[in-house]
Amino acid sequence: MRAKTLAPAIAGAALLVMQGSAMAETPLERGTYLMNAVVACGNCHTPKGPTGDIPGMEMAGMAPMEKTPGFDANAPNITPDPDTGIGKWTDEQIITAIREGKRPDGTIIGPPMPIGLYRGMSDDDAKAIVAYLRQVPAVKNEIPKSVYRMPLPPSYGPPVGTVKAPSPDDKVAYGAYLAGPLAHCTECHSLTAKGPDFENNLGGGGYEFHGPWGVSVAANITPTGIGDKSDDAIKTMITAGLRPDGAKMLPPMGYPYYANMKPADLDAIVAYLRTLPPK
Repeated sequence: MRAKTLAPAIAGAALLVMQGSAMAETPLERGTYLMNAVVACGNCHTPKGPTGDIPGMEMAGMAPMEKTPGFDANAPNITPDPDTGIGKWTDEQIITAIREGKRPDGTIIGPPMPIGLYRGMSDDDAKAIVAYLRQVPAVKNEIPKSVYRMPLPPSYGPPVGTVKAPSPDDKVAYGAYLAGPLAHCTECHSLTAKGPDFENNLGGGGYEFHGPWGVSVAANITPTGIGDKSDDAIKTMITAGLRPDGAKMLPPMGYPYYANMKPADLDAIVAYLRTLPPK
């Protein structure tokens, strides 16, 4: 009698497991979300026209991309084209380039690629990004090498080992992961003339970005700068580039990408920003 009573429960549990497996996010699904919302690699690697991304040129590289006194940066072609892109690179070589800033030939990738933060990208998310890049249409587009008037480091640290992402259940920790290793908000908003200063200027802003739009200044995203803003107002600034007074914000923030963020991810980022030390 007891076995008959347990049978429906066991069958129900098995059904739930099967449903959960069917609903599990694949690496490509995760990569598609990250690339089109949070990580937004196309904000630098897809060439732009007057109305946004140039159709048919996704991830084909952008030159010039950023000019500073220290460098003239061009974003390389990261489509699967074997001659001008990364079509000949292995998955491991792509992940090493992203998280360690080292190309297959041993040369070092320079700024503005935020390698220091990308070192904290989880193994699963790095593999998901590779899965997405593999299915991007290959585009033959030769991009000139970046020019650096400053020394690049011999490396950004020891080889990256196993990295796991924080649980989304820990909203602040997951928000720090989204705003750091993935969306690299803290990179641009902590910059100084000598590079990002996470110890003294975490989220403090103040760095000037010069581009076709003119000059934009990274905002203070600590409670000093956004403490009087509601959660919804901050989310609108992130996803639409609109201040509470309706003023339009400028690039290089990837507003069209961030507009695709899941509500829970936006909530986590805002929760994390609320915890930053005021600057």
